[in-house]
Amino acid sequence: MGFLHSSGVTVLGQWISFAELAGQLAALAVVFLAQRRTLWTWPVQVAATVLLFSVYISAHLGGLAARQVAILAISVYGWWAWTRRRDPVYGVVVRRGSTRERLVMLGLFAAGTAAMALLLTVLDASWAPWPDAAIFIGTLVAFGAQAAGLVEFWLVWLVVDAVGVPLQLASGLWFSALVYIVFAVLVVHGWWSWNRSVKRAPAAVRAASS
Repeated sequence: MGFLHSSGVTVLGQWISFAELAGQLAALAVVFLAQRRTLWTWPVQVAATVLLFSVYISAHLGGLAARQVAILAISVYGWWAWTRRRDPVYGVVVRRGSTRERLVMLGLFAAGTAAMALLLTVLDASWAPWPDAAIFIGTLVAFGAQAAGLVEFWLVWLVVDAVGVPLQLASGLWFSALVYIVFAVLVVHGWWSWNRSVKRAPAAVRAASS
């Protein structure tokens, strides 16, 4: 891992470690794979979390580093959950969340962000506790909803991207910021793709997968 941090490439005058490059490319691949509802989404996510954990620790972004640990646990659950939601015709079946599920997601995001920001402040674990916390909690909510097959997880990712781009730029992680912008484009397409899948799959199939 030390080699991945000490070695890298220079693009347009900006140095990028191999750890950041590989981790963000793997994370980008996860969004691409999630659009297609393939089980490969989750093992690739595991690889991304390991690499990005080390990147954010070195950048003194405790919230972003801690979220990689949580993502790893959610990825294991998501892998298991998606194997249960497979349909021979429609693949991994997805659905729209209920009003209650949407309110729970919103409440978790708001309360979780406030609590995490205060914790990061007390521990002096981040120089930007509020955006750091919003990305941390938003990521957990998004991955939890993704594992459950809820279309709304794409909208949570848009919020994470909106907060993440300026934070990455301010941290000097310009390549990561660029990847977040690409994320946003893929997220919009993923939202459209999953909504189309919801309309195509019969209600009986969606109900059986929930």
